[in-house]
Amino acid sequence: MSGITGIWAAGVPVTDQDRAVEFYVGVLGMEKRRDVPLGEFGGRWIEVAPKGSATTIALVPAGGASPAGRGTEIRLATADADALHAELRAKGVDADDVLRWQGAPPMFAFRDQDGNGLSVTEV
Repeated sequence: MSGITGIWAAGVPVTDQDRAVEFYVGVLGMEKRRDVPLGEFGGRWIEVAPKGSATTIALVPAGGASPAGRGTEIRLATADADALHAELRAKGVDADDVLRWQGAPPMFAFRDQDGNGLSVTEV
């Protein structure tokens, strides 16, 4: 058995892949790593990621069992939750308040252009 060697990508269903790229690259500052047509399946295989990250986010066409507008449970990292929170809100991102619990790092949730929920944790 060859075994699992890592986490390659987490999929996020989106209704408009171009708008999703604008959000994840233009607003969140990620880089686009791959953008190829899916042939007879329609749409494209698009991967974005924070610079230097081994794991990517695949912006896949929504539909059927994978509707857009859901919680993804993807947790992103930042060195300064307060600064990133202020920056995202200034860009019009739907972001909740920064949460602070004793013994836990500051964190907040936000939604992308389709209402998919992600969160950011200060590390």
